Amino acid sequence: MVWSCRCRKNRSEMRGAGAVIGVMAVLAPGVSAEPWIESGGAGIAAARFEAPDDSYPHRIMGQIRERRVLAVRGDRGMDIRLDLRQGPEPNHVFEDIAPRLVDADGDGQTDVVVVESSPTHGAQLAIYTIRRGQLVKSAATPPIGTPFRWLAPAAIADLNGDGITDIAYVETPHLGRVLRVWTWAPGGLTQIASLKGVTNHRIGDEVIWGGLRDCGQGAEIVLADAEFREVVAVAFEGITLAMRPVGIVASPEGFDQALTCG
Repeated sequence: MVWSCRCRKNRSEMRGAGAVIGVMAVLAPGVSAEPWIESGGAGIAAARFEAPDDSYPHRIMGQIRERRVLAVRGDRGMDIRLDLRQGPEPNHVFEDIAPRLVDADGDGQTDVVVVESSPTHGAQLAIYTIRRGQLVKSAATPPIGTPFRWLAPAAIADLNGDGITDIAYVETPHLGRVLRVWTWAPGGLTQIASLKGVTNHRIGDEVIWGGLRDCGQGAEIVLADAEFREVVAVAFEGITLAMRPVGIVASPEGFDQALTCG
């Protein structure tokens, strides 16, 4: 199911092993703090963004503002906060719908996967974890390279069946519309595949559409075609990605139908 909830709360869903389906993080009027996104895993039990900020006025996510603080709650109940303004990259912001809680590197501990943006180099996908009682950026993809260029996460799972967790996102979903898949290798993340002509977000949307499904034929990433007219499924065929239409209109109901193999 795509989290296009009209109840105006943060929601997230996992479908299959390590699959991130989508998140929505819009607050109801009068609500001052974002709710916690919860995890059932070890390490990090919950996370949320704090400190909305207008220093990087991209506002690609409608009413969702960029934020400067990532807060996590450890599985023993201790809260830890990372304020980007106090770190080595004080101009960075979290430019994301909501944090994603998943064991991104396969070490058995829950990590936080977020979109982090630089006012000079644009967005990158960043992975944060707890080390020695502190939140640290354990890995990240290279930034896109241009200010006000964004990426939208699509899936976190073993996408090619090699037993290693992969991370997929759509780079510039409103311009380039390129799906990129990264996997773990010595030294961090390395790109293993890409595919042009897909998207999972429209300017102003307060939800990232689609996600991961397995309808009996292996892992597929559910996205929209480049014109955001039709739902498509993308999967590995050998070492490359292949896209196929599924015959469903790209609408909230259509994404829900596709994700549930309807």
